[in-house]
Amino acid sequence: MQKKDCFFLGKIVKKYSFKGELLVKLDTDEPNLYEHMDSVFVDLRNNLVPFFIESSQLHKSELLRIKFEDVDTEEDADALIKSDLYLPLEFLPKLDGDKFYFHEIIGFKVEDKSFGHVGIIKSINDSTAQSLFEIDRNGIEILIPMNDEFITKVDKSNKTIYVETPEGLIDLYLDE
Repeated sequence: MQKKDCFFLGKIVKKYSFKGELLVKLDTDEPNLYEHMDSVFVDLRNNLVPFFIESSQLHKSELLRIKFEDVDTEEDADALIKSDLYLPLEFLPKLDGDKFYFHEIIGFKVEDKSFGHVGIIKSINDSTAQSLFEIDRNGIEILIPMNDEFITKVDKSNKTIYVETPEGLIDLYLDE
């Protein structure tokens, strides 16, 4: 299993008990979806290693208390602290309507109401305060904020996102 086939689930933040239990900070709005997993991938030195889960339960709502098989001591648990957890993409719940996961829309076309065809989404920049569509238009990068007010429709079957951006936003990238 490779990272490109997985999504980031959370990070092991600390030990919970002297029996090898760990607390995981989940990166999700719906932690209860991940309360009863059988296994998970742990990123150990850039290798995804499967770990089987003996037991798990939510702890203070956003933390998951987890007991892995064969992690029975504090030393075993220490070795996993700060490790990232991943699950295969097929474990993501399906999203309805205009909701989407970032990885799903790579390669989608972007059509603007006034401008017309903008280009193809090559990636999502989520390192800024607001996530941005990174769009390739014949070698020119155009950035459009992923703002609910700009996105008018997401057509998954035709792999197209329709936007209505403020006048002049797209032109900023095209003026030489």
